[in-house]
Formats: sequence, C-alpha cells, structure tokens
Amino acid sequence: MASKQMYVVLAVMVVILPSVALATEYVVGDDKGWTPNFDYQTWAAGKDFTVGDNLVFKYDAAFHDVFKVNGTAFKDCIIPPANESLNTGNDIITLVTPGRKWYICGKSDHCAKGGQKLAITVSDSLAPASPPQWRPEAEAPNSANGIVAAGYQALMVGIAAIVLMIMV
Repeated sequence: MASKQMYVVLAVMVVILPSVALATEYVVGDDKGWTPNFDYQTWAAGKDFTVGDNLVFKYDAAFHDVFKVNGTAFKDCIIPPANESLNTGNDIITLVTPGRKWYICGKSDHCAKGGQKLAITVSDSLAPASPPQWRPEAEAPNSANGIVAAGYQALMVGIAAIVLMIMV
C-alpha cells in the first residue's frame, strides 16, 4: 500500500512541478525598477508572458504604488480608489489568466506625465506555440522552444505515471 501512495505522490509531482519550474519571474523595469520616465512598453517587447509567470514591481513605496487597471484607465491614467493599490515596494503579481493586463502608478502625475504604466499580453501556458514561419535568414532556435518541449514531455510522463499507477 505504501508503494501505491508513493506512486500517487510521484505522479502529482511530475504533473505539478514542471508548470511551477517553467514559470518566469520578471522584475518590471529590470534594474531600474518601477519608476517614471522609463519606457515599459520597450521593456515588455519581446517578452513572452504566460499564465503562471510573476511580475515583480520594485520601487520606493514612499513615492510609488501599483494599480491593476482596465484598458480605458490605462489609456487615460484614471487612478482607482487608494484601497486598490499595491504599495509594499516589492509587489509580486502572479499572472493567473491569459489576456491583456494593464498596470499604472497612482502617485502624482507619474502615469500621465512620467509614462509609469505597463501593458502586457499574457498567453495561456498550455496553448501551443504558433507554427514557425520559414525565412531564409531564420535565426537559430532559442531556448524557449526547448523549455516548452520539456514541459510537454514532463506532462506526458505524468500522465503515463498516473495510468501506470491505476493499472498496478
């Protein structure tokens, strides 16, 4: 009986751990952090945000905060009520659903005049990657392709382990 429990634990670990291990933590603004007069759209360009990833907003809490807003509030820098702010100076937001996400600073004119706002698109972590387009000058494959393949392989191993456990 103990060995059957071990198979259950192993199967759960094989299925759950790859998704956690594949999550990426993005420090918004990298070494600049969350601050006005920084181009967050350029910072976000080329990054593949997926469900399970974390955004880390690092800033001086005396001067900044973070609000999750909708597209209209983002465009017009409409500040939500203060009780909706994240304000620790080291806020971690886990991306739990796919789609567009918008974040702004609610202090002073940091959003409107300082451009302290971030818009990203989050993809589903289980969604297949778009098919590659052949180009004569195609770049070398990147490591992200290997990570996705490894995640798929781990999922298949987990399913096989569950099936094996049921059969034993």
